[in-house]
Amino acid sequence: MQDIRPVFYVIGLMLVALAGLMLIPASVDAVEGNGNAGAFFTAALISGAIGGLVALSTRNGVSILFDTRQAYLITTLAWIIVSFFGCLPFMLGAPGLNLTDAYFESVSGITTTGSTVIVGLDNLPSGVNLWRGMLNGIGGLGIAFVAMIFLPVMRVGGMQFFRVQGYDTLGKVLPRASDIALSLLGVYSGLIVACMATYSALGMTPLDAVVTAMSTIATGGFAPMDASFSKYPGPIEYAAILFMFLGAMPYIRFVQLVAGDARPLWRDSQVRSMARWILTAAVLVTIWRVWAHGGPVEETFRRALFNLISIMTTTGFGSGDFGTWGGFALVVAFVVGMIGGCSGSSSAALSVFRVQVIIQALWAQARQISSPRQVIAIKYDGRTVDDETMDGLIFYTTAYILLLGVLSVFVTLLGVDGESALFGVWASIGNIGYAIGPATASTATFVDFPDSAKWVMTFSMLLGRVALLAAFVLLMPRFWRA
Repeated sequence: MQDIRPVFYVIGLMLVALAGLMLIPASVDAVEGNGNAGAFFTAALISGAIGGLVALSTRNGVSILFDTRQAYLITTLAWIIVSFFGCLPFMLGAPGLNLTDAYFESVSGITTTGSTVIVGLDNLPSGVNLWRGMLNGIGGLGIAFVAMIFLPVMRVGGMQFFRVQGYDTLGKVLPRASDIALSLLGVYSGLIVACMATYSALGMTPLDAVVTAMSTIATGGFAPMDASFSKYPGPIEYAAILFMFLGAMPYIRFVQLVAGDARPLWRDSQVRSMARWILTAAVLVTIWRVWAHGGPVEETFRRALFNLISIMTTTGFGSGDFGTWGGFALVVAFVVGMIGGCSGSSSAALSVFRVQVIIQALWAQARQISSPRQVIAIKYDGRTVDDETMDGLIFYTTAYILLLGVLSVFVTLLGVDGESALFGVWASIGNIGYAIGPATASTATFVDFPDSAKWVMTFSMLLGRVALLAAFVLLMPRFWRA
């Protein structure tokens, strides 16, 4: 029988850490005297007590070695359980959400999706908006760790292609993972500080700068203002474009950069392709918009580039009325949202790497048809993509598209119009967070969706974050018997 004590020991420690972090917004609200501090203190007490008891009761099973089953289990349960305790402040205090909305908001934050059901963000206690930004920051860092350490070893969706040399088993990974985690924490924190300083210098208020910086680097999209970046047009949008792009780059490149080797970053084909594709998309949408509707070229380009990079990096910030720009802009947005950012970052969706390899495979198949006797190998960055990786990529891509279609239809059966249902599931399973469609037009939130549809979207956000297959594998009896 599988020993799950190490898994719950780690989750227990996570809850204790989460409780400690809750004291930060609690202190902010206590200083402000807005009456909301008690909700955070209560949530911290509950989370810390339960987490501590779980850790103490399972510490006798602790081992430095994690096997693959435990890795699958922890990468799935961590998001589900931590999100539940993370939603407690939303229920116990302002804004006083019910369980459905509170869990939706917490999952959206932890998975760095950025969808929200809260209207009136500008009027919330400062601690609540700070907590929302912290959920994004916590999730982004956790996702970075999972993307760099666990997913390549778990062979999820072709990610084994990115296995770092020497990472042959989880037993070997974890000792080195602590060193990588420290480097990653330093880089991640440094990017947040740089982003926050830039926002502040360009005119953001201190609270907006802190919360938005955490959400930007985590590609999370939680903003402390209802208008999102429409409140800060101009230079701040260009700054956000830069930092969203940095947040969607492979985290291992930053670790290598800190170690003194910048060459992998400049040579990374994912980074080059992401920049090329997003710039092409923004130029095409700008040309179409100016030709069809007129308007200032610079402002149109800035809004197109901002919103499209927000969507492609699966951040979810909005600026202006991009969601109403019409069919061509929305089709382009849908496509870049399906692609997503780079593998090994906090961005989700299919990822640039998977799309690059799929395009290579299609091109190779076309050449094979025209030259049947020629043997054509699929290569990526000079390395041959083996059959195992290709099988994982194809299976993941097929499952992603199939789930997008099935869940969209299911949401329409729950009473949501077709456009809102499609873009709602697209925003959830891709952790994009961008609200498009008639059902979200009045508030730019998902508050008007039926509760049943919100649960489907919550499920979709979790699926998208744990790489789809990691969750489904846990439901297979054969996996536990192997």
